[in-house]
Amino acid sequence: MTTRWRVRPALPTLKLTGAVLLLLIAALFATDSVAIAVASVAAAGLVVWGFRDLLAPERLAVDETGLTVRTGFAGRRHVPWSAVERIAVDRRSHNGVRSETLEIDTGDAVHIFSRHDLGAPPEEVAAALNAAAGGEIRR
Repeated sequence: MTTRWRVRPALPTLKLTGAVLLLLIAALFATDSVAIAVASVAAAGLVVWGFRDLLAPERLAVDETGLTVRTGFAGRRHVPWSAVERIAVDRRSHNGVRSETLEIDTGDAVHIFSRHDLGAPPEEVAAALNAAAGGEIRR
């Protein structure tokens, strides 16, 4: 059985809407070409980021053979359980903002996923990954 975690559908919509709003605000209120250029570059970044979420929404999948992680813009990489060295949840607090990320260390790479990437709390995903691995992978 394969379990998958993916970006929530509202997230790419929000990014693409933000790009349109940014261009609209720049067109209405910008007084010089530099401001329009900066807004255009930022909007283009949001469009690329939003389309990535539309084209490759699945960030992580797990089955009995291992993990499949998203790499690059829309690539995938299968990692067998024997290559997974550590699964951990990193919690940080900075200026009153708390964040959690899921970290999967495969020896040659560390794959980091946020709550937004997974569409679920990283702690729940880490527990599901450890259960699928057949036991506790070093945390």
